[in-house]
Amino acid sequence: MLAFSLLAAAHAAAATPVTIPAQPELTRQIAASDADLFKLFFEGRCDAARLRSFLADDVEFYHDKAGVTARNADQFVADYAQNCKAREDPKAWRSRRELVAGSLHVDPVPGWGAIEAGDHLFYERQGVDGTEKLAGRAKFAMLWVLGSDGKWRLSRVLSFAHAPAQ
Repeated sequence: MLAFSLLAAAHAAAATPVTIPAQPELTRQIAASDADLFKLFFEGRCDAARLRSFLADDVEFYHDKAGVTARNADQFVADYAQNCKAREDPKAWRSRRELVAGSLHVDPVPGWGAIEAGDHLFYERQGVDGTEKLAGRAKFAMLWVLGSDGKWRLSRVLSFAHAPAQ
């Protein structure tokens, strides 16, 4: 059902078909985009323009704890900017996301993009030099669209099965 919903969204938004790389190159490209996106979002210096470059205009983010957290790129970037402002306090909590080794799975969406799924861990620390500790884990599924410019952009995000660290 999840895959059908993601594919339906992909076909509804499809424009000019693009050539999707074959495996293993497809997984390499998606893994690199994933790593860059999450590093910027959680650990990087705040750069709203760079974050925006990772997003499709109609990006949507669904979270099993927080609900629908974004319905478009402008909203997603505005929330990011708000979090960046909060991180200006040297004592603010900071987070880091780590992909669980071996959990990444990428499938092509012919002529349009790719579906990425996997598990990730979240770490937290208070302040710039605080001690980092494992805070939780979750599953995710993300739909990426390949632009005619050759850049991957995030279109849909499902973040679910959040649980405490064990």
